[in-house]
Amino acid sequence: MTHTSVAIDATMRANLWADDATLVDHCLRGDEAAWTVLVSKYKNLIFSIPIKYGFSREEAADIFQSVCLDLLCELRRLREPRALAGWLIRITYNKCFHQQQLNNRHASENGQVDMAVATEELPESRLHELQRDEALRTALGSLAPRCHKLVGMLFFESPVRPYDEIAKSLSLAIGSIGPVRRRCLDELRKTLEEAGFP
Repeated sequence: MTHTSVAIDATMRANLWADDATLVDHCLRGDEAAWTVLVSKYKNLIFSIPIKYGFSREEAADIFQSVCLDLLCELRRLREPRALAGWLIRITYNKCFHQQQLNNRHASENGQVDMAVATEELPESRLHELQRDEALRTALGSLAPRCHKLVGMLFFESPVRPYDEIAKSLSLAIGSIGPVRRRCLDELRKTLEEAGFP
């Protein structure tokens, strides 16, 4: 098998597993490649939650590892595979809550007080926000490479690059950036609407 055919096979499998139900099914059958795709698909979501709650990168990495272990052990109990993102958000949120309690306990033992105490129940608004973030990450990942790069440079880099630099980087005429951006954003909007996040 050539390198090209291996790449094509991997792309076909990734597209086949774009649906969480199919991906979970392959994981439960013991397909190691499916586990790799599953963790890769949700790693940014899982890792982003402890970072948003102010944990260090080391603590966030520990929480990520703990969530992945729970995922491996508990995936069979997931009743609705299409609810996987929400399930992961809740597990990660709970891990963050318990880690924060542990940190607060250690801080109080050392005479320090941390006033930021989370509630154990994940507010519905916070769950919706995290699901929206994940939908955006997924939609961005589904864009064609040039669109993905253009949207990233225009909206997610700080400071924003000048148009002439963006045009040069993407081999575009400066006057083409606007129309290409509009097409890319239309595609992104369409993908988000299909995911239920207008």
